[in-house]
Amino acid sequence: MRMQAICVGLVAAILAAGPTVAMAQAPEPETGVTEPPASIVEPAPVAPADGTDAESGSAPAQPPGATSQAEPRAEGDAPAATEFLPAAEETVDAERPATLPHDLSPMGMFQNADIVVKAVMIGLAVASLVTWTVWVGKSLELWLGRRRMRRATDVIVAARSLRQAGAALEGGRGPATLLVRAAEQEVELSTPALDHANCAGLKERVASRLSRIEAQSGRRMTMGTGLVATIGSTAPFVGLFGTVWGIMNAFIGISEAQTTNLAVVAPGIAEALFATALGLVAAIPAVVIYNVFARRIAGERQLLADAAAGVERLVSRDLDNRAVPARALAAE
Repeated sequence: MRMQAICVGLVAAILAAGPTVAMAQAPEPETGVTEPPASIVEPAPVAPADGTDAESGSAPAQPPGATSQAEPRAEGDAPAATEFLPAAEETVDAERPATLPHDLSPMGMFQNADIVVKAVMIGLAVASLVTWTVWVGKSLELWLGRRRMRRATDVIVAARSLRQAGAALEGGRGPATLLVRAAEQEVELSTPALDHANCAGLKERVASRLSRIEAQSGRRMTMGTGLVATIGSTAPFVGLFGTVWGIMNAFIGISEAQTTNLAVVAPGIAEALFATALGLVAAIPAVVIYNVFARRIAGERQLLADAAAGVERLVSRDLDNRAVPARALAAE
């Protein structure tokens, strides 16, 4: 009985140690991984958006062959898909010609301007053309008149009598020649009364006719300068009117387009500034030319006054020479 109990205990111990020995001696599994049954597969945890582990909060480990996004791409690697996307600047450049005007030259701004701004530009261009035309014509007129005036004045000063001055200036042109002719005509008309009347009346009549010729010549010299002065004083304000109108159109364009994009505002502002520039282009030369003409006309009037004074001296000298024989006869 005792032997039977010992045998039963040994068998029980061997049976109890059998699974452990079998597991210890079991062969290692092959390289293939046996997937667990579908019934016991747990759902994969959802990775957070920032790439960290949901449980530990750390970034998931990358496989050995994976390339980090932060690492630069080596030469020869295939380009990323995002590199083939069009850039935002290229899209803006492609849309820009459709919004901005193609021509911002002076002629282009004139063609694209409003009808009122066009009228202002045309008026300023015509005013500038008139200014330069008056400058050319009046410069030639004053230059020729100054030459004639100097030559006639020299003849009048060098003459000994009114008749000699008239003979030297016969066939000549200019205000100085007119002065001599007017004095000769007045002396001829007053000759019958010289023996019975005072010579002071003849001098007054000669001075009156000479002054009228001086005034007429002065008005002729200033012809055209008044227009230049008007252009110089009003052209900036006309250009300012075009500026205000262009800016008003620019604000209207902003209101209609409901945008403050520079492509909407730029054309109107450019037209306004162009009108201002035309106003200055017309006004500045006009003011300068008017001042030049004012100085030259003042010099011409001074020469004419000198010629008139010379004619009066000749008349007075002739009257005195006429009175000397009469006094001699009276003394005898």
